[in-house]
Amino acid sequence: MYGMRVRIALAEKGIPYEYREEDLWNKTQLLLSMNPVYKRVSVLIHNGKPICESSIIVEYIDQVWNHKSPLFPASDDASGRARARFWTDFINNKLYQTGRKLYTTKGEEHEASRSEFIECLKLLQGELGDKPYFGGESFGYLDVSLIPFYS
Repeated sequence: MYGMRVRIALAEKGIPYEYREEDLWNKTQLLLSMNPVYKRVSVLIHNGKPICESSIIVEYIDQVWNHKSPLFPASDDASGRARARFWTDFINNKLYQTGRKLYTTKGEEHEASRSEFIECLKLLQGELGDKPYFGGESFGYLDVSLIPFYS
């Protein structure tokens, strides 16, 4: 899901790239050397330098290729940028963890996770409102962050 975010951002910006699949149980030396701290995907290697973690990579893509389809609200909209980061953090932590519990538990714990997951989705629906995208009329960072979790 996290790697898909990066691919969506790259596609949205029209940026060509080389995609490499990783066996998460038998990680390549390239992955381990490019992300020596977490030792996991996602990693974008740009100009020989690694950029790690999907949310950070999507921000990086938006900043480096800023002349194409901006993903973040305008730089003078600090509140909008902070709100996009907040909800992405919510997706990364609360929604992901609740969804994981939903798929890995049974019985009462499963039902509790199900209810909690639905509440998370209701909160996101409240943030979206009647807008076509979280950013209003334009597709953006928060949309990129959520799509892999619901598709």
